[in-house]
Amino acid sequence: MLTLETKDLTPLQIQSYLNHAVAPRPICLASTVDKDGNVNLSPFSFFNLFSVNPPVCVFSASRRVRDNTTKHTLENIKEVPECVINIVSYDMVQQVSLSSVEYPAGVNEFTKAGLTEQPSQLVKPPCVAESPVQLECVIKDVIALGDGPGAGNLIIAEVKMIHIKEEILNEAGTTIDQTKTDLVARLGADWYCRVNAANLFEVAKPVRTIGIGVDNIPSSIRNSRVLTGNNLGQLGNVEALPDDEAIDEYTQRDEIKEIFDATIGDNRTRELQLHLHAKALLEDGRVAEAWMVLLAE
Repeated sequence: MLTLETKDLTPLQIQSYLNHAVAPRPICLASTVDKDGNVNLSPFSFFNLFSVNPPVCVFSASRRVRDNTTKHTLENIKEVPECVINIVSYDMVQQVSLSSVEYPAGVNEFTKAGLTEQPSQLVKPPCVAESPVQLECVIKDVIALGDGPGAGNLIIAEVKMIHIKEEILNEAGTTIDQTKTDLVARLGADWYCRVNAANLFEVAKPVRTIGIGVDNIPSSIRNSRVLTGNNLGQLGNVEALPDDEAIDEYTQRDEIKEIFDATIGDNRTRELQLHLHAKALLEDGRVAEAWMVLLAE
């Protein structure tokens, strides 16, 4: 393993390592205005949601590593403490990238990137009409983390109004359908990733139950030649093991009987086949069934 002390690295080296490692990062496309009303638009990947009561997002307008200069977004926010955080979808990612160009002060990146200004309702900066979700915010604080190249400036933005395009809502129109958002996120160098239905998956939240934990999984299963750490995590996230009656009933299924019939007198192969079958069930999210296969005798 490569081990590095940050004191021995340049800011550029640290940026490269961390941008590749701490990823993917959601993108804040922030629109701001200066005291004269000039509009600025710029993306930031040092960004996330930090509170819902009050609703607060934080993003960092870091000093440029190259020359230690500050960004127009930061300068604007100090003059007019408002912004719109526009969420970035795949359909607009190339335009968002173009808006990151270091145009001179006073140049409107909406125009340069070909994005559409949409008047906000509560704040002076405009929304990006193409964005699937737009958050009108007031700035609560700006915290400087340093004064050298690459130093962050945490911009704490309280969300006052949320605009959501109807096409990304669920059928009832009550919440966002994650499979419809087609979001993108930032990685290192020129790399991005796309979040769509093809690569989404669900993980049951352990806070809904008190799971038995991996430590309480029988050793023959915990030390399986087939099951992965992810599989064990799924198995450990159940409140209790199935009872004998449920296991006996499940093992009457044809596919389980076939495994038993084909491995008479060969316990090692039987265990392997049962574990392979359980793994397939786990990959399909059928945890309770996987447990019954693993506990079959």
